[in-house]
Amino acid sequence: MRLIVYHMDQDDPKKCTAKRLLKFGEVSFVKTVKSLPRSCILLNPFSKEVLSPDDSKYTKHGLAALDCSWAEAEKSFDTIKSKVEGRILPFLVPSNPVNYGKPGKLSTAEAFAAALCILGEEDHSRRILSSFNWGEEFFKINRQLLDGYSKSKNQEEVLEFQEKYLKGIKNRKGSTEEI
Repeated sequence: MRLIVYHMDQDDPKKCTAKRLLKFGEVSFVKTVKSLPRSCILLNPFSKEVLSPDDSKYTKHGLAALDCSWAEAEKSFDTIKSKVEGRILPFLVPSNPVNYGKPGKLSTAEAFAAALCILGEEDHSRRILSSFNWGEEFFKINRQLLDGYSKSKNQEEVLEFQEKYLKGIKNRKGSTEEI
């Protein structure tokens, strides 16, 4: 699956996972939002629709990400008015050193890896994270989630699985706090 990045140069280049993916030939960069293929999915943390295996029909021309600083993310995504399909990723926990353990604050590489897993491309997902020393940790801490999401058929099932998982965490915390 083609991976495309609209890069905004807002992060420390030494910590930028998109630039590292580019260096290893895993992604291509585009210079403008208009350069994103119309028939692709844009991973958008502000989308109202969650990514599911059913979305593989939109990936004929690739999977895209906007690489920007989390501090500027909402403003940056507001500027995109393209005709691509925007999707938010379901609940996941990052393993990258900058945002380790902060749910939802995935790096571009983690977002691509998660999306690829959900869309049934686990080998590709593992390959893109293999160049990061924390890459395998991402799969370890999200294994149950990635398995559940990838076995879902559509958005509704992904959201159901996410809800059950989060309720399970809450119930485990509640029983631990009572001890």
